[in-house]
Amino acid sequence: MDLKTLYRQVIMDHYKNPKNKGLKNTDPYHMVHLTNPSCGDDMRVEIIVDDGKVIDVRQDGKGCSICLSSASVMSELLIGKSVEEAKDLIEGFYSMVKGEELPDEDKLEEAIAYKGVRDFPARIKCATLAWKCVEKAIEEVETHE
Repeated sequence: MDLKTLYRQVIMDHYKNPKNKGLKNTDPYHMVHLTNPSCGDDMRVEIIVDDGKVIDVRQDGKGCSICLSSASVMSELLIGKSVEEAKDLIEGFYSMVKGEELPDEDKLEEAIAYKGVRDFPARIKCATLAWKCVEKAIEEVETHE
């Protein structure tokens, strides 16, 4: 099995069986809602950050398979990480989908499946929407601490 096929399977698995899907809409969750008007993706992400650590990430949205599966992968990757680790992973993901080489891309775990998105510039916004939500949520939580 080639890498592209494996990556496609990861994306479709997370699309069909999303992880951490469904919002709690309660304290201490902090929610951010963003949309991608160019393709109709609509994403909400909730996080709990406590003592510099990402305790939980919940996601829910409507959109294409790239957007929704990426939200699932992102939520799994960031739970349990320190805020600094989470920020580094988010930046690494952005760099990867833009086509930049990463020396430590294996840290992205299953998110590496979105490496091919760089060949489809219109899909970069789809892949990064949930990541933008969680990045904004982390910033908002940090400014309110």
